[in-house]
Amino acid sequence: MSPARRAARRRALTWTAAVGVPVLVGAAILVPVAASGATDLPDKTPAELLAFAAASDVTALSGTVEQSSDLGLPDLGSLAGSTDDGASAADADDLLELVTGSHTAKVYLSGDSARVQVLDQLGERNVYVDGASDQAWFVDSETRTATQLSFPDARQHDTAPTDTTLPTPEAMLDQALAKLDETTDVTVGADGRVAGRDVYELVLTPRSQDTLVGELRFAIDGETGVALSASVTARGASDPAFSVGFTQVDFSAPDASVFAFTPGDDVQVTQKDIALPDGDHAKKPADATAPTVFGTGWSAVAELPSRGSGALADLDPSQSAMLNSVTTAVDGGRVLQTSLLSVVLTDDGRVLVGAVPADRLVEAAQTGS
Repeated sequence: MSPARRAARRRALTWTAAVGVPVLVGAAILVPVAASGATDLPDKTPAELLAFAAASDVTALSGTVEQSSDLGLPDLGSLAGSTDDGASAADADDLLELVTGSHTAKVYLSGDSARVQVLDQLGERNVYVDGASDQAWFVDSETRTATQLSFPDARQHDTAPTDTTLPTPEAMLDQALAKLDETTDVTVGADGRVAGRDVYELVLTPRSQDTLVGELRFAIDGETGVALSASVTARGASDPAFSVGFTQVDFSAPDASVFAFTPGDDVQVTQKDIALPDGDHAKKPADATAPTVFGTGWSAVAELPSRGSGALADLDPSQSAMLNSVTTAVDGGRVLQTSLLSVVLTDDGRVLVGAVPADRLVEAAQTGS
């Protein structure tokens, strides 16, 4: 198999949807690697396990994925639907669901076709992606709405609608491997089982003591090299702050009918054309300013430039109340602290972000270093 074809298949395996809809799957049950004395896979060094995972070329699967987030966020329940703008309210509610909600999802993949079926208590949401026709559907059974998305430039840019990754185990692994450098220790943990399959455990540990991230763990299928689960644990913690993984998986190709969708007469349909960027060369606005980065590796801090109107003093009362309910006042701004990430919003409109303690961001905001 050619490197280009393998790369395309790995992109498809992340069941991604460049549809701009937050369909992160989730559930309240963690999916750790269960160490098993009966599991004894052939030994691999860290380098061999990295190469094995990177070479995975699975093109078909179906299964159930569960995810849990325990980021130590303040109570965000009061923010749901708190904006007067309908679209903004929906986006805000989706974001709250993303970081605090509890969901289970069914995922299906076969070549260029993919489907993510997010199961809610009162209904379900589906994303259908057809890479062959450069089209996708986002369907909400509760609201009886469907959005048909077309990607007219996908063939021209050699980019299928499955290029923008969701935080699945495979997507998280790809991101980690792409950024792997001397700032990270790589080790192999104990063999175990995930979703009824024998797995290796790949462990990535930041060498810096200044980061909030303690370790990342990936369960790598012993036969296919696919990441079946992934977790991120905060420094000093015993349980993951974020975990996503399969509880059931089948590597045979799903039936073609799984990927078909025809809206009923009672479904309100909206059609949209989506312009895709040209691979890694997406055009940026002429006046775009790159973030300023202080430090390197896991302890790096990124400062986004002020947009002028983004100053805290310019917020209306409802926006200020919303912000104050989830952040803490610090000298020169406000801070949102989670177990894995800190965000500082300065009085003059700058935003600083990093996987570091909040006081490091405040220092960077005040000293510029």
